[in-house]
Amino acid sequence: MTEELDDEIFDQEGEGLNEHLRIEVDKGQSALRLDKFLTDKVANATRNKVQQAIENGDVRVNDGFSKANYKIKPGDVITVMLEAPSTETEVLAEKIDLDILYEDDHLLVVNKPAGMVVHPAYGNWTGTLVNGLVYHFNQLPELPGNTGRPGLVHRIDKDTSGLLVIAKSEAAMTDLARQFFDHSIERTYIALVWGEPTEDEGTINAHVGRSAKNRKVMDTFPDGDQGKHAITHWKVLERLRYVSLLQCNLETGRTHQIRAHMKYLGHPLFNDEMYGGDKIRKGTQFSKYKTFIQNCFKLLPRQALHAKSLGFVHPFTKEFMQFDSDLPEDMMGVLEKWHNYVNLDDY
Repeated sequence: MTEELDDEIFDQEGEGLNEHLRIEVDKGQSALRLDKFLTDKVANATRNKVQQAIENGDVRVNDGFSKANYKIKPGDVITVMLEAPSTETEVLAEKIDLDILYEDDHLLVVNKPAGMVVHPAYGNWTGTLVNGLVYHFNQLPELPGNTGRPGLVHRIDKDTSGLLVIAKSEAAMTDLARQFFDHSIERTYIALVWGEPTEDEGTINAHVGRSAKNRKVMDTFPDGDQGKHAITHWKVLERLRYVSLLQCNLETGRTHQIRAHMKYLGHPLFNDEMYGGDKIRKGTQFSKYKTFIQNCFKLLPRQALHAKSLGFVHPFTKEFMQFDSDLPEDMMGVLEKWHNYVNLDDY
């Protein structure tokens, strides 16, 4: 998630595209077309957009103009000026069914389905949770620097399902934001990961920050020399031969924190395409097993991660409130498949 009012709000992919970027090509970089290199390097920059920028002279290599098919070399210095995506401040109200678990005059708790983007952003201006919230409620508050994301004090990824708390007043938003900043919000996630951890539980205390090779992906920096402080507590709930069901509790809320930390642990989330979990990481070479995995991927076409519970102090009553949600059908279906698999000796 985002921070220090949660990295998932203010550390967004796509920020900075209007800045003058300076990139020095790594020593180990292989020959690659300039347009392909920049598409991978700059968040939310499409190949067409990069090619147009190169044609317009907004991209220079070693202080000189270049072409899209130029093959970059180690030591090249690339300077870039890309037009930022449009920043819409008025959010379109849309009639979207929301699964609201709790609501009062100050806040609500909603169970977000997988596949729904939390707030409007580059490439997703409509159909988001916030579009639905604006339709149902008027005058949702915004914090400074949070324009276009009314009511939000945290978020979860598009393809992660689960619970979010939404503020309905400025006072509630300020109080909840402080709780996130103080790391006093209790957040429990359920994740299906590849492999079986050696230990039954543990804590990952390692910085998380954007990858130097691909800004859409987060890397883990155990030495703390890059990224932001991140702590994930985990424990094994169930071992299923080649995968394990984990409970993860966030102490901090960095973008893709669980996904990056689990990859660092050597146990990427099941079917997490961005972090290498969409391939067979453990198991046999039998074709029947490969078919079984592919069927699981079809049933769960996303990373196996669900924000199951959420606990916080109510901004006005000061009562501690705890909310819980069931695992969604796609995760339950895959778990059932794994239960059947490990109980069939001849599979």
